[in-house]
Amino acid sequence: MDDILLVEQYDGWRKFTLNRPAIMNALSVAMVQRLLAEMDAAEADPATRAVVLTGAGRGFCAGQELGAEVMPTEAGPPDLEALAGTWHHVAVARIRASRLPFIAAVNGVAAGAGAAFALACDFVLAAKSATFVQAFVRIGLVPDSGASWFLSRSVGDARGRALALLGDAVPAQQAADWGMIWRAVDDAALMTDAEALATRMVQAPAEAIAGIKALFAAAPTNTLQQQLDLEAKLQGKAGRSAEFAEGVRAFKEKRPPRYRPG
Repeated sequence: MDDILLVEQYDGWRKFTLNRPAIMNALSVAMVQRLLAEMDAAEADPATRAVVLTGAGRGFCAGQELGAEVMPTEAGPPDLEALAGTWHHVAVARIRASRLPFIAAVNGVAAGAGAAFALACDFVLAAKSATFVQAFVRIGLVPDSGASWFLSRSVGDARGRALALLGDAVPAQQAADWGMIWRAVDDAALMTDAEALATRMVQAPAEAIAGIKALFAAAPTNTLQQQLDLEAKLQGKAGRSAEFAEGVRAFKEKRPPRYRPG
């Protein structure tokens, strides 16, 4: 397979498949660059209303590839600050800032930056055979790509700290029980459930979805008053939308709303 990222277009949503199965879809600069370009294309397309992110083969993503760009040499150590800050962090921030709901379909191990990419998504569905590993400490590194931020907020300081310090694998069901991910599903049902969720998002009110994402992005750093003000502002915007008018109309007419044009 020559294409490091497979892109499939469906009715209203796109699927991105990390496609380096021989090395568990480990990230390279080229792969992340391609992913960013495809995110931009999806964002710019008004017909696209959701994205599914998954991996080819047995794994979701093993994290950063330990290739020449990250290996120490006789000339000195690699500039991992530049690598993480330029590519991984940009991709994670782009997922969170997108108007589109991102659905991670975690089909196998999600390790290091790969786990962070999954946790950045709005929904994380994982096959019950999948695991999440904060593998950084195993090679003498610290979490990046937002892993410490996501973990401290999803599972709390005690669990998040232990996962980062120990580098132990967390099975998908345990991750779901802890609130790290949304749901663990039977392996055979993973893609069916992810695609059904994408279809549901396609039929949802896109402006409201974007507003909800904006609220949750701001909540961790806002005061209560700031969040109340932002809610009021975005509620005002939603109230002026054609989607709200359609929702009210559908409620009065006792029928499902038709938010998607066409």
